[in-house]
Amino acid sequence: MTISQERGKIKKKILIIDDSALMRRVSCDIINSDDRFQVADQAVDGQEAYELLKKNRYDGVILDVNMPKMDGIQLLRLLQKDKIRAKIMMASTDTREGASVTLEALELGAIDFIEKPANILQLKGDTFRKRFLEILYAVTTSHQTNIPRESVIPKAKQEENDKKLVDIVRKSKPITAGQKVVAIACSTGGPKALQSVIPKLPAELAAPVLIVQHMPQGFTQSLSERLNSMSKVSVKEAAEGDVLENGKVYIARGGQHMNVVSKGANAVIHYTDEPPREGVKPCANYMYESLKNCNYSQVVCVVLTGMGADGTKGIVNLETAKKIHVIAQDEASSTVYGMPKSIAATGLVNQVVSLDDVAQEIVMNVGVK
Repeated sequence: MTISQERGKIKKKILIIDDSALMRRVSCDIINSDDRFQVADQAVDGQEAYELLKKNRYDGVILDVNMPKMDGIQLLRLLQKDKIRAKIMMASTDTREGASVTLEALELGAIDFIEKPANILQLKGDTFRKRFLEILYAVTTSHQTNIPRESVIPKAKQEENDKKLVDIVRKSKPITAGQKVVAIACSTGGPKALQSVIPKLPAELAAPVLIVQHMPQGFTQSLSERLNSMSKVSVKEAAEGDVLENGKVYIARGGQHMNVVSKGANAVIHYTDEPPREGVKPCANYMYESLKNCNYSQVVCVVLTGMGADGTKGIVNLETAKKIHVIAQDEASSTVYGMPKSIAATGLVNQVVSLDDVAQEIVMNVGVK
């Protein structure tokens, strides 16, 4: 459906929750300027918002974190406890504490977030307005809400299955001989999706893992720390000059484009500072294209949930120079079926799998040490 077709439909009703009168006014102006949306209600704290959400249904909710009486995190917990469904977009700050709280909000069911600008000129600028509406559209059209899917496998059983998989892979021959690297691209819904993939990877994984998750500067450090604390593989925000090692995960730093360059026998992280591409920075296309000249015999490309088409052009270009194996997340388990749908349309995808099965397919394709 095109945007013009969307504009002919009933406007999506939005609830704004923020104790800042300025932020409420700016949000209202942006939302009401787009005839796909309309502000239905406003609340100045979580308690007032909770009462509204108990009796009304909204197509989208914009939620601040720091508020009196009940903050955004407390509200998210209460909504999950009472099983009140909502599609939530967080308004976040770029401080280290703000990044950590935002990740907690995403774990508690927020679909995506908008970073609040540092000053009033940026807040009222076209760049912020455009990004705000892009994220709001993705949130309101997502088929997922803040109420998570019930886990079908208990944690103890999952760990047992992970060990069995390693034993099976160890005894079998790898699908393709030679050195391999895993390159993952994700956007909206990605931080939560990565928690369903990275912790399932074994420490013995016979490949390094590269991740481009669309996030601003400051947020990727918190994401890497959180994933590292829950995973068997080592996870870090990739630094300039890092030498790729098997069993380690490297997350692209927000605000820069991550590339891989060869230095002798080693593959090394190198950042570049080109303008945003596909509207994002980091952009996964740069990562995939840089792997054309690496020493790896095969690249396992994984495209997870996200709006837009980032990753597609990079993988198409990579395929001209390297053996690739492409795994795409399926529509049913994607928060936003944009990036996986785009790569699937090229015909290059080898497997379309549920989020729960992505880690298993990675391990089966690259093997263990």
